[in-house]
Amino acid sequence: MKGYTHAVQYYETDRMGITHHSNYVRWMEEARVYFLEKVGLPYEQLEADGIISPVTRVVCQYKATSTFADLIAIDIRVSLLKGAKLSFDYTMTNQSGQLVCQAHSEHSFLDQTGRFVALKKVYPDFYEKVQKMLADQDQAME
Repeated sequence: MKGYTHAVQYYETDRMGITHHSNYVRWMEEARVYFLEKVGLPYEQLEADGIISPVTRVVCQYKATSTFADLIAIDIRVSLLKGAKLSFDYTMTNQSGQLVCQAHSEHSFLDQTGRFVALKKVYPDFYEKVQKMLADQDQAME
């Protein structure tokens, strides 16, 4: 899904004027929140339903630096939806189209007792929409 853009803030840079690496993980979260809202499952609804979604894995490959005032376009794509697990791939490019970061994150969904939540059962509309996205992605790659 395209459409999320983050403007690099001054406080996100270090003394060398380069964006600190930890901020890319924050931007991934911003893009993920944006994605979930766009597909009809906003974080506010998850929280109201008593569901948490902890990050279980993050991988970032930094390809180029970014600096204050750069506009970072973040394309987010679902790479896996299975049971209570949802994984994303991210491609971040600057305003010149240069790739600055490729990343991946994995998340689980738990209820208040710590038990896994089957997304297909609890959020069938969301599950079907994301499964269709995955199928469309697979067809586009053929």
